Amino acid sequence: MDKRLEQYLIDTIDTKPEWVNELEEYALKNNVPIMEPLGIDFLMQLIRLKKPNKILEIGTAIGYSALRMVEAFPETSIVTIERDKNRYEEALSNIKKIDKKNKITVIFGDALEETNRIKEQAPYDLLFIDAAKGQYQRFFELYSKYLTEDAVIISDNVLFKGLVTDSSIENERSNSIAKKVYKYNEWLINHPSYTTSIIPIGDGVAISVKR
Repeated sequence: MDKRLEQYLIDTIDTKPEWVNELEEYALKNNVPIMEPLGIDFLMQLIRLKKPNKILEIGTAIGYSALRMVEAFPETSIVTIERDKNRYEEALSNIKKIDKKNKITVIFGDALEETNRIKEQAPYDLLFIDAAKGQYQRFFELYSKYLTEDAVIISDNVLFKGLVTDSSIENERSNSIAKKVYKYNEWLINHPSYTTSIIPIGDGVAISVKR
C-alpha cells in the first residue's frame, strides 16, 4: 500500500487507551510480533460485526490481540495458547494488569499438542490464527472441527510483508516462510468446504467461512 495512503488510514483510527499504546511501544522495543495498526483495527471491526461468544486464538504472544478483541466486544470470552514461556508469562501479567482474567484464558503449550485442552472449551465462534506461519494449515485442520456452524476463521500475515510473490528473496529463512505462506493461501483458496477472501490490509488478513 502507498505509504501516504497507509498513514492517512492509520490517522482515521479511533484514539487508543493508554494501555494499548504501552503494549505497542513494548512490542516495538522488544521485537514482539503483534498485528499492525490497520490489521488490528480491521480485526476489531470484524469482532464487532460477528459478536462471537467465544474466540480461540492460536498465538498469544504478550496478549495484545486477545486484549484488543475483548476491547472490541467485551461480552466475548477468549481461549488463547502460547508455547513460549516468557511470552506466556508476559501475557498473563498484561491480562491481569488490565483486569481481563475473567475474559481471557491463556494456555501454555504447543497448539499442535494441546488439542484436548482446547477441545474441552469448544465450541468456538471465531478462530484467529497468528502463530508459526509454517503450521497454519495444520492449525486450521486441527481446530476448524471445534467451531460453530457459522464460525469465522481469520489468518494473519498471509501476505508476509509482500514477499509471497517475490521470487528474488535472498534471505533463506524469509524465502522459506514466504513459500509456506503462499502454499497455505493456495490451499485456503481451493478449500472445498470454505470460501476465503484475502484482504490486503496490515500484513494481509484472510477471512474464511463455510461454503
